[in-house]
Amino acid sequence: MRALSILMLALAMVACGGPEPRRPIKVKSGSFFKESVERNKLLLAKEEKIIQEIISKDTLHEYATSPNGFWYYYDVKNDTAQYTPKTDDQILFSYNIRTLENDTVYSMQDIGPTSYTIDKEQLFPGLQNAVKLLKVSERATFVFPSLQAYGYLGDGEAIGPRTPIKSTIELHTIIINQDSLNLK
Repeated sequence: MRALSILMLALAMVACGGPEPRRPIKVKSGSFFKESVERNKLLLAKEEKIIQEIISKDTLHEYATSPNGFWYYYDVKNDTAQYTPKTDDQILFSYNIRTLENDTVYSMQDIGPTSYTIDKEQLFPGLQNAVKLLKVSERATFVFPSLQAYGYLGDGEAIGPRTPIKSTIELHTIIINQDSLNLK
């Protein structure tokens, strides 16, 4: 009887193989990804065309192009300051968000002063890079395509999906991280 139990147990163990993974019924190609990339390129080109038209009509300001894919001009420049924020520096800044038509979405008062540790906290991509261009007491206006702003989702409130924006940013203070000084 004992031999029969051992034999049954051995057969049960052999019969129970590991779980067999399910195979997809249809293997998809990368066409969806390729189409998405092409849609993104077309969207960006369309947004950049609109932004370039705005810039060409704005004869009062001299725009600079960021290597990060946005444009900006200085409202207030501080020629006496030398230091721009580096990774791990703590900054205090204010900003607003407007449409490309200059309608206010969020005012500086709505948002309030913002404390931010450079490259250690989450801001929308353009804002993360824009604050690194400013020195203390400088204010600049930035024009961000949607991919540098709130992207495909928007902010879930007043900014819709795929919406390019303008933002005026003013840098109030920089608390320099000791490691930033050692990098100079």
